[in-house]
Amino acid sequence: MRVVHDPQELRSFPGGAFVPTMGALHEGHASLIRRAKASGLPVCLSIFVNPTQFGPKEDLSRYPRTLDADLAIAERDGADVAFVPSVDVMYPEGIEEANRVASTLPLPDVATKPGLEDRCRPGHFAGVQLVVARLFDMARPAVAVFGEKDWQQLKLIEAMVARAKVAEPARWPELRILPHATVRERDGLAMSSRNRYLTPELREQSLGIARALQVAHSAQRPATAEKLMRETLELHGFSLDYAVVRDADTLLPVGDFARPTRALIAARIGPADAPVRLIDNAAMTVWS
Repeated sequence: MRVVHDPQELRSFPGGAFVPTMGALHEGHASLIRRAKASGLPVCLSIFVNPTQFGPKEDLSRYPRTLDADLAIAERDGADVAFVPSVDVMYPEGIEEANRVASTLPLPDVATKPGLEDRCRPGHFAGVQLVVARLFDMARPAVAVFGEKDWQQLKLIEAMVARAKVAEPARWPELRILPHATVRERDGLAMSSRNRYLTPELREQSLGIARALQVAHSAQRPATAEKLMRETLELHGFSLDYAVVRDADTLLPVGDFARPTRALIAARIGPADAPVRLIDNAAMTVWS
């Protein structure tokens, strides 16, 4: 596996499979690499902790940085290239100007109207859109793999790529986004870089998210499913950002299960001064 820091070194890579990450890799990320490898294309993994997607109250410095371990996982699971750019490479104009540029770029409705991550983390998706677009421009992949755990982010990327294909000129005309199912621990907890912050006691309490998604399936109406999720999460000691059932594509509210829907949760657990924020989601049953 080659480790490169300069986007000019990616010139031999175009047309491959791309897995963008912020590092702190775990088995969930490893499964994305293997999914990319299964495409039969050369695989490029990027590792970049993106400052433009962190809000003023979010601790960028606290995000885990485990580059040596990340590179070992990437090589083990079949990455051909690891792209590890610096902040100066990604944002030569400087962070302040990059944040200004990000804020001026139009976001698709799925990243502004649902009132989910867009409400809880203002500016987050603007930073995500900016960095992913720049990574696509540098890597020029044929396919890019994104995990379903960050469902709203996945929908943003799909919408961004769809919009770019009809632009004049088309920005990434051949690019395909490959969703990949959430990888879970044996007890149902979704794998996340943030799980390392959970004490043994909080780790047990955190299973309330998986249980909330399970009980939601017993409901015959979205409003009932939301009520059951909230009750389960509160019983396990969570403070809620949201626990909702939404249209799987638009992420707007729904009144029934007649079409594909998704239960989505974001909740915090632990001490008030340093809670761990966890997100998860699951497809709901379609009732015809």
